[in-house]
Amino acid sequence: MKLLSFAAVLLGAGVALSAPARAEPTEINFGIISTEASMALKQQWAPIFADMEAQTGLKVKPFFASDYAGIIEGMRFNKVQVAYYGNKSAMEAVDRAEGEVFAQATMANGQPGYFSLLIVHKDSDIHSLDDILKNPGKYNFANGDPNSTSGFLVPGYYVFGQNHIDPKTHFKRVVTGSHETNIMAVLNKQVDVATNNTTDFERVSAHLGDKIKDVRAVWKSPLIPADPLVWRKDLSSDIKKKVADFFFSYGKIGSSADQERERKNLEVLTFSGFKPSNDDQLLPIRQLELFKTRVKIESDAALSPADRTAQLADIDAKLAELQKKTASAN
Repeated sequence: MKLLSFAAVLLGAGVALSAPARAEPTEINFGIISTEASMALKQQWAPIFADMEAQTGLKVKPFFASDYAGIIEGMRFNKVQVAYYGNKSAMEAVDRAEGEVFAQATMANGQPGYFSLLIVHKDSDIHSLDDILKNPGKYNFANGDPNSTSGFLVPGYYVFGQNHIDPKTHFKRVVTGSHETNIMAVLNKQVDVATNNTTDFERVSAHLGDKIKDVRAVWKSPLIPADPLVWRKDLSSDIKKKVADFFFSYGKIGSSADQERERKNLEVLTFSGFKPSNDDQLLPIRQLELFKTRVKIESDAALSPADRTAQLADIDAKLAELQKKTASAN
């Protein structure tokens, strides 16, 4: 007679076998959107990641990609577990990469957010938004990453959408770049006008010195909510608590020397700290996306009147629903 396995004997005796407990992850990949060159971003975030490792016991590996989509896709395939995004890229991560907003940066200048800009060289003959709008085919334009809130979505709606202009046909040439790349393109007169934002303009100014005086803004947007931190929904509650506790206390708890050092680390990023948030902070961005879509539908000559009416009604219903959510969130 064959010998029964030990497990079979136990099972026959009514002893339940439980599967081995899954080991808690000890490492997370932290994604950073590509507002500047990766080397600059590494230098800015490295001290914070070092403190995060020391205070949470987690190994924190920075994850960089050449564009915003790379960070979103990294989170989608669980190559990134926590990330710093702009609002539009955070919306994409929430909608298609299992992301969830848990924190929002607080700005060092005391503002509840920041502003999108259109920038030109100081020698430019562009002095206002009207100069850009009234001269089709004259200027070269550096747009932002398609997943950038301040570099693409906000100017796309307030500058181009509301004025029924398609940047691809309005400008002589259109290129796409990060915020830092766009500043350098304007400085070097490679383009006539570029998108940017007040936060990254200030950040890049810190290492450009007097050169930044050769750049001026000709348009500033309405206020954009400060950027969020996003984690994957399926992170364990233990890791979520460690990560949240770290960010919410950073620069606020500990010895005076530690607090001062941590505040200086945050100031490099133009932040004063982080506060709790959730997906509701993306509601204004969702409204902007729908507004932009509505403008396109209104001006689409290829649509029949019936199709246009139906699509606009659908957009308006979605906007009304977002308005209700925004009202309840406030």
